[in-house]
Amino acid sequence: MVLDSEGNLCGATQTGSRKLKNDLGRFPRISRRDRTVCGTHARRLADLWWDAKGDWKRAHESAQQDEGKDSSWVHAYLHRKEGDQSNAAYWYNRAAKPVCREPLDAEWVSIVKALLG
Repeated sequence: MVLDSEGNLCGATQTGSRKLKNDLGRFPRISRRDRTVCGTHARRLADLWWDAKGDWKRAHESAQQDEGKDSSWVHAYLHRKEGDQSNAAYWYNRAAKPVCREPLDAEWVSIVKALLG
């Protein structure tokens, strides 16, 4: 995965053992196989990347641009992380997911794994 000049993930291939460009080495290695990330999954992965870099606001601004189920799941996670449980519950419902009770880091990894499919 590679970030373009605006910080969006673009359709490059990620190899599990390769260091990722632009400080993506902090992005946990989730897959051992090569994957191509594109479309809305790339945007959602970018949202989570911004969150992992400590830029909750940028992650949230991007996640709220789309109301699909994947975006809603990321949106729910971000509100849960923020501590806004009622807003998070609304977005979990929109994502057709139960309200998550696992640690935030574990949910983050679960979402990334699901997006990488």
